[in-house]
Amino acid sequence: MKSKSGGKILPVLLIFSLLYFYSCKHDPELTGIVIPVDTTGNNNSGTTGLACSKDTVYFVQAVLPMFQSSCAMSGCHDAITHKEGLRLDSYAGIISGGINVSNPTNSKIYRVLVSTGEEQMPPPPATAMSSTQLSIISKWISQGAKNNSCIESACDTTNVKYSTHIKLLIQNNCQGCHSGTSPGGGINLATYAGVKATADNGKFFGSISHLSGYKAMPQNRNKLTDCQITTVKIWINQGSPEN
Repeated sequence: MKSKSGGKILPVLLIFSLLYFYSCKHDPELTGIVIPVDTTGNNNSGTTGLACSKDTVYFVQAVLPMFQSSCAMSGCHDAITHKEGLRLDSYAGIISGGINVSNPTNSKIYRVLVSTGEEQMPPPPATAMSSTQLSIISKWISQGAKNNSCIESACDTTNVKYSTHIKLLIQNNCQGCHSGTSPGGGINLATYAGVKATADNGKFFGSISHLSGYKAMPQNRNKLTDCQITTVKIWINQGSPEN
């Protein structure tokens, strides 16, 4: 006698088999991390009604520009080349580089950034990331390596200085291309002297402001924020001092 449920057994088994098959497709292993949800109330455009936390490292504004400038360059870890199968021009790509939130400095991607010699990243003759940049990346990882974003509604331009405002802005957004023995466009922004020269001849402000007659910078990336451009303008109007 044929079972009334017999006709249903095979479809049910088939469904479970398909579920098992798709569950076996693994994403890159993330040591000690679950892909986080942005809990700041912001989205990736940075629009929010909340004030930005001074103690929080925001990925979109602080971390992503570093990797785009120093790592996601042509011939390295950009969308076209993706050397060693690694793209570092997005959150997903950076996370896949190896993140350990329980031990940030033991994260694979961090260990590569602090390596020296032939293992140095970015590779010579490009300038290595500064201790300040590395501290920011380490802090971001320790805070959960979130894909978060925040843009202050107000722009604090009090006491603008090269050491506290301009230098890090250049390291994060420009120095990856404009450093080393063959800097982009022959412009070396790894030293104050190089920055001062481009500030004095108008190229620095013209490029970041996307003014007519100047090559838009950062190249192939989002324009700097209005606050960042205003900060640079204030510093240049001060005479571009090394303060």
